[in-house]
Amino acid sequence: MMAARPQGKLTIERVCTLARVSRAGYYRHWAASAPRQEEIAVRAAIHDAALAHAHYGYRRITAELCRQGLAVNHKRVLRLMRADNLLCLRKRPFVLVTTDSKHGWSVVPNLARGMELTGIDQLWVADITYVRMAEEFAYLAIVLDAFSRRVIGWALNDHLQASLAVEALIMALAARRPPPGSLIHHSDRGVQYACADYTAVLAAHGIEPSMSRIGNPYDNAKAESFMKTLKHEEVEASDYRDIKHARRAIGDFIEDVYNRNRLHSALAYRPPAEFEASLAAGSDALVHQGEASHPPPRHRRSPFRRASDGGSGGMASKLAPVVKEGSCQPSTCP
Repeated sequence: MMAARPQGKLTIERVCTLARVSRAGYYRHWAASAPRQEEIAVRAAIHDAALAHAHYGYRRITAELCRQGLAVNHKRVLRLMRADNLLCLRKRPFVLVTTDSKHGWSVVPNLARGMELTGIDQLWVADITYVRMAEEFAYLAIVLDAFSRRVIGWALNDHLQASLAVEALIMALAARRPPPGSLIHHSDRGVQYACADYTAVLAAHGIEPSMSRIGNPYDNAKAESFMKTLKHEEVEASDYRDIKHARRAIGDFIEDVYNRNRLHSALAYRPPAEFEASLAAGSDALVHQGEASHPPPRHRRSPFRRASDGGSGGMASKLAPVVKEGSCQPSTCP
């Protein structure tokens, strides 16, 4: 219900007496009008949130409304969004191969599996994905802090050489400066992460490498989750003219939207930057991994998702060449 308007020191009974109306009449009028006003206010807030965050589902919309001070639950938000046609099915993504694990470089075991993180800069995860542009493909490498889900390093270029991944790693190192021996770096078994150029940077900063098991994307689920979010909320909704346009737009999404504004369910529906700030201030009263005091309740996933404004040319309707990198020799490591 809507919060009562201030009425000073006068009671409802006194106000009714001054207005020469009965209390029963006042409450009958309130019951007939206030709920409708409250419903309109909630619908308006849902529409505003849906316009501001074009790819939020009903759970994140619920969390956003709760942050604004509205007392709503996810079931009501789902009902109102469905009634206003704000939900639809997501389309199936197109997949381009960016990992070549058939190489002659050493592969290290998975050290990240089963880790219990207690703070930032204990585990970084890295991955590479493709970005479709008007006439070609570009490739994005990212480094993400596994505890706060913040993207701390990224690089975009038109090749899949090891220098792409190294550039993202160097950005992360410059931003964080982790003490030697305190950090594990996890990735897939791709040649970009196994070759000498990349492992030399890790060794120089006292970072222990870790790699996923063969053919198991769940070992790097946090990085994969970010890539899915990036594709759905930024790449698929954009039409990049060239690599400069893509680099500028994706950089804005990472720094301004994902890191600073997008609510993350694993962080009790807070943005990564806000979560890290609360840790630094020593005021993080909510339990990590979404176990907050009053998190939005969970129930069976709805088969509906909200429509995006993308055109008819979906990712699955276009073909692209499969990209494979050759073995990276010590003297010719890209």
